[in-house]
Amino acid sequence: MSGVVAVIDYGMGNLHSVASALAHAGADKVVVTHDARQIRAADRVVFPGVGAIRDCMAEIRRLECDQLLADALVGQHKPVLAICVGMQALMTHSEENGGVPCLNVIPGEVRYFGNPLVGADGQRLKVPHMGWNEVRQTRDHPLWQGIADGTRFYFVHSYYVDAVQRELVAGSVDYGVCADAALARDNLFAVQFHPEKSHTAGLQLLRNFLEWNGKC
Repeated sequence: MSGVVAVIDYGMGNLHSVASALAHAGADKVVVTHDARQIRAADRVVFPGVGAIRDCMAEIRRLECDQLLADALVGQHKPVLAICVGMQALMTHSEENGGVPCLNVIPGEVRYFGNPLVGADGQRLKVPHMGWNEVRQTRDHPLWQGIADGTRFYFVHSYYVDAVQRELVAGSVDYGVCADAALARDNLFAVQFHPEKSHTAGLQLLRNFLEWNGKC
């Protein structure tokens, strides 16, 4: 069912690891591109990202990936998966780099974890949040199929998402604060963790995305 999966390439992050994981999960064909024709022709779209949000937003807008993403989400209503900084770019604003306006696809803020950051046991926590952590599923969704509540996924981030519309939160993670680990709205699913680095659970989520019809 997957058809062609377009991984939007705006020059930020190792996108080929995402492409390889999608292929391993069973994608018929994966293209890593910012070419408008290829993205519009794809059956589903992945919007990844790694790095500083200011640089990411500059390249997203320069290459008009913001319009391509809007076309996929609204114009063509195809399944879209956002990953890590791709998820953060969907929000209204980020505190990173002194404050950066984002795409405002989903209302909310991207906030710094803080320094010092202290866990529930009073111990200092390192920033960035790097490594495996449990994701609590806060609502049912087709992308959680076959993945138990509390499954551990791999995270690397110093900033976390805080969505305004709490009904859109599909998963949360505790790391000094309760952060949004997954958001879902219509044909969009966004995750802060890296499914391509999350072994069995990550591959299951990618398989679910490849089978998803874009409906909650």
